[in-house]
Amino acid sequence: MGQQQHILERYSQAAQSAQADLCCPVDYNRELLAILPPEIVEKDYGCGDPSRYVRAGDTVLDLGSGGGKVCYLAAQIVGKQGRVIGVDMNDDMLALARKYQNEMAARLGGDRVRFVKGHIQDLALDLEATDRYQKSNPVCDANDLAALLAFQSQQRALRPLIPDSSVDVVISNCVLNLVNESDRAQMVREIHRVLKPGGRVAISDIVSDETVPESLKNDPALWSGCISGAFQEQAFLQAFADAGFLAVGYDKWDAKPWQIVHGIEFRSVTLTAVTGDNAPCLDYGHAVIYRGPYASITDDEGHVFPRGQRMAVCERTFRFLTQGPLKHDFIGILPVSPRIPPASWCLPAGAPRPAAETKGAGPVSSYLSDTKCC
Repeated sequence: MGQQQHILERYSQAAQSAQADLCCPVDYNRELLAILPPEIVEKDYGCGDPSRYVRAGDTVLDLGSGGGKVCYLAAQIVGKQGRVIGVDMNDDMLALARKYQNEMAARLGGDRVRFVKGHIQDLALDLEATDRYQKSNPVCDANDLAALLAFQSQQRALRPLIPDSSVDVVISNCVLNLVNESDRAQMVREIHRVLKPGGRVAISDIVSDETVPESLKNDPALWSGCISGAFQEQAFLQAFADAGFLAVGYDKWDAKPWQIVHGIEFRSVTLTAVTGDNAPCLDYGHAVIYRGPYASITDDEGHVFPRGQRMAVCERTFRFLTQGPLKHDFIGILPVSPRIPPASWCLPAGAPRPAAETKGAGPVSSYLSDTKCC
């Protein structure tokens, strides 16, 4: 039996009866838990509480939503102006989540949660649409398979399950480690695709302190149990940085390992990150000062900020550093005489901003004449 089939069967069993070994202890908000049906609470499997990162009014996407517990927690936080989408590939888990939709809509004061069938590494593909197609068009030969693939390609393009730039925050609870390693880069790119500019992620998952050997990866029980498929702790962060996420970091890190297998520590973490806003990089004359305490820091776009020095930044980076998740680390300095119209950014990396340009004692870009613009 392959890994993915083993995962499907194990979580189908978990939808029928609680499996204690599929989760580690998590302290959820008890007030939010109070209105959930006991069956959903009992048959939930995870390692963290990403609902804590949800805000009022958010459109939330929960990857691997299972029985719907975190979706129904998030639905209470987003309020009447928000909505929550849970995506899962397991029919039995989807049935459990949908079983209580009407009841939960009444308790929430509105139907703001829906559950869809899909792979988290291919969020454009609607698996229920594929199921309906195959019932009418069974795959019996190569021509049938080609027709199915063409249908799926058209569905992704014209009616994507989760459209581009449609979600404020993507959350997940101990699911990314179940995806085949060959599909993980695509999975993280898909997360980036569906997020709006400035969107956020909060991913609770299991990481390992060492690279997991193939002998453990080939054990289906360890893989489906959220152990041997764990990301190595540094590689997990790097996967999101490589996909273009910014301010990637661990907001939660369990000091005590959940399990130790063959000397490898497996622990629960919560990764957070944001997307950029896709605005053009324009030079109005803004500057920032990194407050310290480190001698310098480098951001995910390669900008270096020495402690205490006024550094030239484009308006987009200025907004991100002074209003985004790093706002407490930077002092923002507005240009007294903004350059109008602004120039496309073409300064060399690590260019300081002369103090004269941020206190009105000189032209906004007096040093541009000596710089070759790109």
